[in-house]
Amino acid sequence: MWYYFVSIKYNYTADTKSKKSYGLRVMDSLNYIQQCAKSSETPSPSSALDASPIDVELTLINSTSTGNDNEGGRLPDIIVETKIYGNESDVQIQETYFSIAIQVFIPFLIAGFGMVFAGLVLDRIQHWPVFEEITELVILIPALLGLKGNLEMTLASRLSTQANLGHMDTPKQQWSMIVGNLTLIQCQAIVVGFLGSLVAVVMGGIKSNDVELDHAYLLCASSLVTVSLASFVLGLITAGAIILSRFCHINPDNVATPIAASLGDITSLALLSWVSTALYESIGTQDWLAPFIIAGYTLAIPMWVWIAKHNVNTREVLYHGWTPVMGAMLISSMGGLILDFMVSRFEGIAVFQPVINGVGGNLVAVQASRISTALHKQAQLGILTSDTKADEDTVIFISPVTGFCGKGTHARTTRVLMAMVLPGHIIFIYTIVYMKGGDTTLSTLFVLVYLCAAVMQVATLLYVAYIMIHWMWKRKIDPDNSAIPYLTSMGDLLGISLLAIAFQFLYLVADHESQLGDQ
Repeated sequence: MWYYFVSIKYNYTADTKSKKSYGLRVMDSLNYIQQCAKSSETPSPSSALDASPIDVELTLINSTSTGNDNEGGRLPDIIVETKIYGNESDVQIQETYFSIAIQVFIPFLIAGFGMVFAGLVLDRIQHWPVFEEITELVILIPALLGLKGNLEMTLASRLSTQANLGHMDTPKQQWSMIVGNLTLIQCQAIVVGFLGSLVAVVMGGIKSNDVELDHAYLLCASSLVTVSLASFVLGLITAGAIILSRFCHINPDNVATPIAASLGDITSLALLSWVSTALYESIGTQDWLAPFIIAGYTLAIPMWVWIAKHNVNTREVLYHGWTPVMGAMLISSMGGLILDFMVSRFEGIAVFQPVINGVGGNLVAVQASRISTALHKQAQLGILTSDTKADEDTVIFISPVTGFCGKGTHARTTRVLMAMVLPGHIIFIYTIVYMKGGDTTLSTLFVLVYLCAAVMQVATLLYVAYIMIHWMWKRKIDPDNSAIPYLTSMGDLLGISLLAIAFQFLYLVADHESQLGDQ
């Protein structure tokens, strides 16, 4: 964006004639500025700006007069400050296919390798005594990883929008924004982590027709410690990545959400396995430990609420940001129930679950963050704009052809993101084979079926993301706070469901072999 600053200072006497004419003289000055801006004599940063409409903003600033500053009955000085803006679309056009791809793909690879290691960790810890004895932990894993992704990616989207709007350019703004959002996600993580553990207990009880109190305490305490520590660490990393992106003149929408997820899965799984194992070993000797942890986190909630409530950047989200996170937790829990059933049927499925879910969630989060930022720049919440002056329903409910093959900025981003699915998954699944040291083999049929499932998942999510975000915007729901939790949880449920269908298909067509070799 380019700025021209013109300041004109007027001193008026207190006579009636000057008072009446001051407004006309200000407007004459503004008209003169507009004419100069449109004339060929005005320097132009680029030909794109010359060809685009020029918006002029007029700001009147009264200087404060005290003491003898108002001698002789003179009115205060009036400053006319005029800003001329280039069209926002000119800046967006500078983002080419290559610039978007390179900014997204590198963080995407880093996040993908984090998910690969998370899959390897999950493949190993599923055989630990605590996970075999307390099967509800397997149900909890997708909900827990989904919650982590929801909170961190929503934080990344929210901070990226604020950074692009220029609200994180000073240390004071950065400090206020980061502190408020970290306390907010602590509050959300504790509440939703507690509810997620209760859902896992209920689902496990329905499955086994039995609920043990010690196991319920262990699930709840493990969930609380995991989400609290992971959210704090990952929140700091996300905020730092956004500030660094602005410093390096990189669009934070392209890099923040993948970086937020790069260490999330592995961190959450490592914490969950360590905490649950420690609490499992304390059963019978230190039965007070798990209830003590639960009580401590419960008592800390009012403190986090108070801090977030008194921060102007998070007050609104504190009041209205619960429904998306809780709804996403329930959707992810259904995916956990499917995973718990499929792990007992197909042992090799666990290692691929974080990868397929994470890739889909990361790519759709990038798209969601970019669309939300674009809407914030174009108009006020609740107002949809269109270059074609089309009906609002037509703008929201686009066809798949328009969504993937259209000429708009979002369609171009969709094509870039879809182009990353196949190479990304190929790199990740063969990295899994290499890291397992030959214990796992992949057939051509498995790779083809797996890639088909991955492409279907990402394509569905990107198409739904466009419709959902515009629908939310029209109904004055800020998509920065609401869209990503729904989209990532849908990605979890869709990913594990398609993965289960793929394994079942391979089981049927390959003479009861999972096509993964010996695990």
